[in-house]
Parts: sequence; structure tokens; C-alpha cells
Amino acid sequence: MNRRKFLALSSAAVTAAVVESSAPAATALAQTNSASSIGLDLTRHRFGVNYTPSHNWWFCWNDWDAGPIRRDLDAIAALGADHLRLMLIWPFFQPNPTWVSTAHLERLDQLLALMGEHHLDALVTVFTGQLSGWFFLPSFNRLSDGFYTDETMRSAQELFVRALARVMKRHGNIIGFDFGNELNTCWQASTPQGDAWMAKMFERMNQDLPSGLHVNGVDHQPWFEPDTFSAQALAAAPFPVMHCYPYWTGAMKYGGAMDAPSVKLLAAMAALIRSFAGSQHKPVWAGEFNTCIMELPEKGQAEWLEKAALAAIEQGVSWFSYWDSHDVDHKFQFNPLEYSLGLLTNDGRVKEQGRVFQQLAQAYRGKRVDFPSASLPLPPDNHTQDGTWQWILNWLGWKARSA
Repeated sequence: MNRRKFLALSSAAVTAAVVESSAPAATALAQTNSASSIGLDLTRHRFGVNYTPSHNWWFCWNDWDAGPIRRDLDAIAALGADHLRLMLIWPFFQPNPTWVSTAHLERLDQLLALMGEHHLDALVTVFTGQLSGWFFLPSFNRLSDGFYTDETMRSAQELFVRALARVMKRHGNIIGFDFGNELNTCWQASTPQGDAWMAKMFERMNQDLPSGLHVNGVDHQPWFEPDTFSAQALAAAPFPVMHCYPYWTGAMKYGGAMDAPSVKLLAAMAALIRSFAGSQHKPVWAGEFNTCIMELPEKGQAEWLEKAALAAIEQGVSWFSYWDSHDVDHKFQFNPLEYSLGLLTNDGRVKEQGRVFQQLAQAYRGKRVDFPSASLPLPPDNHTQDGTWQWILNWLGWKARSA
């Protein structure tokens, strides 16, 4: 099932219905190999997570309690993470096209300060209209309302970016903006319209937050076939982002959970992005990655993480942001896939994949990226799902298992 179909089904269904590692050692790791020593150097490895608050998920923006968040950050820093990707739920922050909530901006300000205390840098998503199978649309927008082209939307978007930038400028632990969470899964347009909007948004963000490194965190779809943004325009950005999930991309059609199409997906997608960029030295950010394979037990997910990350490091992927920090509380009605993807349980126990993440961060964070030296393949002739997967299988040298 592709993610867009899943989102539609999830929306319909909804309508119908302390860290176990040594604290001193973890603190030493965070301080001696601090994020500030790497900064925005795209030629050195960084390891972070997509933050999922353990207490009330991202609904916590509306039910603010800094205590559980501080405990979450303690646990995340102890794993050796150096950055977090934060999800701003757009309608919570901007319920009206001409007004941004002061209370929510203050909560973001507090979260950024808490992260700074923990030596964690922040990538801040902006237009998060879809997250974990739920739609979060502001009152002045619907899926059909010209997100990329309407003048009212453009003015509202610019107001929101300016308001966020004013808060973020106060902090020294900012990476930059992520346009949103997989915008193309929420709002679609023709690729010329999407590319034009993307160029204007990069210009807007660079003007309002010139010290930031800004990215467009799309899902895998535009890399596999034309979808809202062209692969060429995405690859031309300073730091292209890929979201890599064997489940969502369909890798399991071509092998098992520990076979090359799954464990080398990050490496293969990095090669795909560089084929569109025309350079083997193009830095690539694994902005989201996980198995999303429910059949894999905790130990299996940890094994997958180790194999996938090492293969990606060998292929010169620069930064890694695992999905996600914490498991989701079962009291919320999410797709079952969402509940057990964390490095930590909801109550803070370090899982097997959390230990693997810690080992990877300790071994590679700050190390120089070794970009590929092999000849660069041309992009897929047939830029469709099937055509792109054939390109990946050829790059892997993998013969898909028979049906």
C-alpha cells in the first residue's frame, strides 16, 4: 500500500470512529563530540532523530508540559544524538491566515532552549499538514485550495515563516527549516508549479533566516516518479533529503527484510539522488528512515538499522535522522505501524535499536564523509515506480526473488 492510500484510509477510519546507559558517559559523549563542533558541515556525519514526545505525542503543543519533554531530551542526548527534527502542527501554530499563536511560539522558544541545554540542534518543520497518517489542515486551507499557487496561501505561509524565524534567531542551535513533513503527501501540484513554489520558499527562508540550512523533506515518491516536485529540482538543492522505508517504497516486493533492496535502500536512494544531481559528491541527508516492517521484532529492527546505516555510510550519506525517538502511546488511534518505531519505549527504556544507534553515533559522528568514487550512473530512463525500482535493482546487482 502506498502512503497516500494509507493516509486516505487512516483519515476515513478516524472520522468513523530512564535511560539504561551510563549518564556520565552519555554526557561526555554529548559534550566532547558536540553538535557545535560539526555545525552545518555537510562533509561530516551527524546522527539525530525525529522527535516524538513521549507524553501526549505532538498534541503536547496544545497541552504544554516541559517536564516530560526535558526527560525525553535527557534520554535522547544520552543516545548520542546531536539534532532533532521538530514537527510544528501548522493549524495549532497558525489558526488564521493573518495571525500566528503567541503561546505556541513561546512553547517553541522554550523547546529550542531546552534542546540547547542538551547540545541538540533543531530542524524545524513548517507546513506540517500530514503526520503519521493524520491530516492537520489549517482552517483556511483544504487539500484542493491551491497550496502552491493561491495568493492567500502565499501570504499566510510567508507570515508564518517570518514569525518562526524571529523566534529561531534567538538560539544558537538552529539547523534551519524543513518546508514541512512530506508536503507532497498532503498537497499535490504539477511539477512546474511545485518547483516554482519550492524556489520561492527557499528564497523566503534564506531571507528570513539567512544563517540556516533549509531543506524540503519530501517522501520517497518524487524520487521514484514525478510528484509535485521534480527529482532534478530536488537534487539541485544544497542538501537533498530522502525518506527511506522498505515498507512504504515497496522494497519487500523484491526481497526479504534483510535482503539488499531493504537494508541497502538508503545507499541506493542516495545513488539515485546523485544520478539526478549529476555529481557523486552531492551531500545527501537521510531525513527519515526505518523499516516500518511490523513482522520484525526489536532485535531484527536493530539489526536492520545497523546494516542500513553502515551501507549508507559506505555510500557517502552525510547526515542521519532516525524515525523516531520514542514509541507512541497506544491510547492514540494510529495505524499499528506507528506504535513501535522508536529508539526508546514510551516510558524511556532503551530498545535494541537505541543501543545500535548509540554505537553508530559514537563511532561515526563528526567523521569525514567518504563520497563514492565509482562512475556515476545516469538517472532512470523510465522514471516510474517500476522503472526506478529496476534502476535500483540494477545498481544493487540484485535479482528480485520470484513471486
